[in-house]
Amino acid sequence: MKANIDLARMREIRIPIATELILSFSLIIAISSVVFIVAGIQLIGNRIVEEAQEHVRMDLNSARAIYQSRLDHIYDVVRLTADRYRLRDAVMTGNIQPVTYELEQVAQKDHLDVLTVTDRSSKVLLRTSNPDVRGDDRSQDVMVRAVFERKEAVESTGIVSVEDLRKESPALAEQAYFRFVDTPRARPRTETEQTSGMMLRAAAPILDDQNNLLGVIYGGVLLNRNFEIVDKIKQTVFQSEQYNGKDLGTATIFQDDVRISTNVRNLDGSRALGTRLAEDVYNQVVKAGQPWIGRAFVVNDWYITAYEPIRNIDDDIIGILYVGILEQKYVDIRAQTVLVFMTITLGGVLVASVLSYYVSRRISRAIRQLVTASEAIMHGNLNARADVRSRDELRDLSNAFNAMACALHDRDEQLKQFAMKRIMESERLALIGQLAANVAHELNNPLQGIVTYSHLLLERMPSQDTSRLFIQKIVNQADRSRSIIRGLLDFSRHRTPNRQPSDVNKVLQECVALVEDQASFHNIELIKDLHDGLPPVIIDPAQIQQVFINMLINAAEAMQNGGRLALSTHFEPTERFVQVDFADTGHGITAENMERIFDPFFSTKETGHGVGLGLAISYGIIKEHQGTISVQSEVGKGTTFTIQLPVAEGAEIGKQDLHH
Repeated sequence: MKANIDLARMREIRIPIATELILSFSLIIAISSVVFIVAGIQLIGNRIVEEAQEHVRMDLNSARAIYQSRLDHIYDVVRLTADRYRLRDAVMTGNIQPVTYELEQVAQKDHLDVLTVTDRSSKVLLRTSNPDVRGDDRSQDVMVRAVFERKEAVESTGIVSVEDLRKESPALAEQAYFRFVDTPRARPRTETEQTSGMMLRAAAPILDDQNNLLGVIYGGVLLNRNFEIVDKIKQTVFQSEQYNGKDLGTATIFQDDVRISTNVRNLDGSRALGTRLAEDVYNQVVKAGQPWIGRAFVVNDWYITAYEPIRNIDDDIIGILYVGILEQKYVDIRAQTVLVFMTITLGGVLVASVLSYYVSRRISRAIRQLVTASEAIMHGNLNARADVRSRDELRDLSNAFNAMACALHDRDEQLKQFAMKRIMESERLALIGQLAANVAHELNNPLQGIVTYSHLLLERMPSQDTSRLFIQKIVNQADRSRSIIRGLLDFSRHRTPNRQPSDVNKVLQECVALVEDQASFHNIELIKDLHDGLPPVIIDPAQIQQVFINMLINAAEAMQNGGRLALSTHFEPTERFVQVDFADTGHGITAENMERIFDPFFSTKETGHGVGLGLAISYGIIKEHQGTISVQSEVGKGTTFTIQLPVAEGAEIGKQDLHH
């Protein structure tokens, strides 16, 4: 028993709204803070990484420009040297000795490792780097062959075999040699050393005055162990900046996947020559031919890197140009930014919590006053007021509450007066309706005399009489007035139908017999499809006859120029109703008129040819018989009215004892 009491007390414990507000604010602040911290950290991290990748992408563009400028310089030197008259004359005479010193000075001045001249048969006339080796055939050299084919200067990066390097200079062959250094994440290779070299090369034709090819001069710079380009990239792009004792930015030229020129350092501080590229980067850059922009492991540390392929004159990938920025700097920037962000966020949480406490206390005081005043109003004290002095919506609410309390009594009186006024107006409208029905009834008697005598007068008047036109107008207007009076009387009457089991086919046949001899039906083809043995329906035959005649007359008026009217009846056993269809081929009904055809006094006929009560009265009659009336129409093709009347309970198809 005591446990049940304690449980009931716990259920009845009321939590002050101030406490609820503080808890709610705290929960919202906590959730928002967690979401903001997580999202902020992710956003900051992504933004820093994106910024680093964008930075290194720009660095790669600068490195490419430096690399290309060195190649262009070699191209310019070779091309200008090929245009010298002394060289042209020496090649023509076959005596290269007069220009040997001059060419050696060119190679030395422009730091060319190779500067070689051949004759028109591709035989070497002079090697400035190795003058004693001459006379060999260079027709298989891709650069020499390209010049012979194009008769213009060419430039490209190319791979030079160890044999060709020895011919140019034994020192170059030794400079190009590398023994592979084991490197983490590198792809497996069976080779352990590399003997060929990668060279920046240019070649140009030596032409006579008639533009005939006399020979070829080509020059180049071996990139293996040549740090000119990578150090210039480091100095120009990264300004030799360091971070935590390490170079912040590095550059490398790869021959295939081997570092042949780099300022990436080993742990002992030496250049990481002979080390190899990570396999995932190699697959994308060399095999797939796509640049790599992103995080990559370089020798012994992580970098934000950019790699792009280096191609030879045949567009084959033979190496890679690389720049990278030490990732640790950006990791530290991200950590510092996240720490500042979290400090600001947590500080904001603390300030928000304190503010939420004061806001919730102020709101709860105002709400308590409103609750107290509401309880007083509930117990009938309309003089109760809430005194809220804040400058916000709560004061507006308090003012509105006080105004509501002041207006309650006045509103109650106004409601009473309004109700009394509505009752009196309803009674007045009822009296007006009754008076209108009485007036229509009283007018109907003298109007019958006017209609009768006007018709008699018109029949007896000679056709040549000039007054016949005026009498005809009196007849027309009298008939129209009689139609209006009859419509008003029918619409205002609410007599109970005299229902009895009846045969719909018989009612319809009688209606057709009444109208088919009229002039308006002479040019209309009547088609009847009346189902035999329909079950009886519970109807007032006179009222349903009125509906059917209205349907027939409307159809005839819609086909003034002739047409076809199809009448059909059938029984729906599942729904237990008899359906009657009136389908004409008249002008149809527009969509906007379809929604209003059953409204009282709505008519599409010309003025003087109807008052718009026929369909409204028909609709009311069918509804009183618990039936339905619907219409389908298409402009220019015709209209179909469908009437459904419920059959008598227990009626069977083929029953013979029917009454009309």
